[in-house]
Amino acid sequence: MAGRQQVTVVTDSTSYLPAGLADRLGIRVMPLQVQLGDRCGSEGIDVSPADVTAALRAGVTVGTSRPTPGDFAKLYKEILDSEPGQVLSLHLSAELSGTCDSARLAAREFPAQVRVLDSRAAGMALGFPVLAAGRVAADGGGLDEVEAAARQVLDASTALFYVDSLEWLHRGGRIGSAAARFGTALAVKPLLHLADGRIAPLEKVRTTSKAIARLVQLGVAAAGDRPVDLAVQHLAAPARAAELARQLGDQLPRLGTVYTSEVGAAVGAHVGPGLLGVVIAPAA
Repeated sequence: MAGRQQVTVVTDSTSYLPAGLADRLGIRVMPLQVQLGDRCGSEGIDVSPADVTAALRAGVTVGTSRPTPGDFAKLYKEILDSEPGQVLSLHLSAELSGTCDSARLAAREFPAQVRVLDSRAAGMALGFPVLAAGRVAADGGGLDEVEAAARQVLDASTALFYVDSLEWLHRGGRIGSAAARFGTALAVKPLLHLADGRIAPLEKVRTTSKAIARLVQLGVAAAGDRPVDLAVQHLAAPARAAELARQLGDQLPRLGTVYTSEVGAAVGAHVGPGLLGVVIAPAA
């Protein structure tokens, strides 16, 4: 029987959790802010992936901003006032955003109650550890147990992705000039991965179909013969994502849950339309 919940898990909107799971596990989600030209709104609430895709294709300036320390402090206080206990706050890589820094500044107001963890990840590479932490918290686990569950999944997960162009990552400062040149010669298609919290080039292929085939090969290699869960994420590429998920499903020998979804605005603004991402994580 599950014990009384002692810990509330907080994350940010770049975890892109499957619909309904955050509410089911009592996970609180802090939205990042997205700027589309002269319009500003909260990711997943006011601004959708379709909004970002349309803006990027129309040449509208798209930017993002982190939640403020005050935003986090208000949320932590609300949680701790209503549910006495502790908070594990698990966020987008500090190498990609100042979100984690804002959370850490806010946590200083609650030194014994709030612990902040830099996931050094994004998308479902953050989402899977958040779900693992949320499950342990929902079962009454203490703060150390909840953090350990998140770290275990973080350490055992692999995130791979393909973009049609490195232009958006370079513009947003998420990838350097040398790495951007990696994907420009002879119109090659870049495959990337998350390494030490940063986006780094992995391989280059000639066509989108070859990129999908290579993502499948790399995903299968990352899974090995262990039980795994899978997330396939995309921006404005649902047919490609469905095909990628199908191929991985056919080849992963011990596949658990499969999530296929579109990334939100905060990540979409920096990768551009055509993104395909694969996250392999230990099965829940």
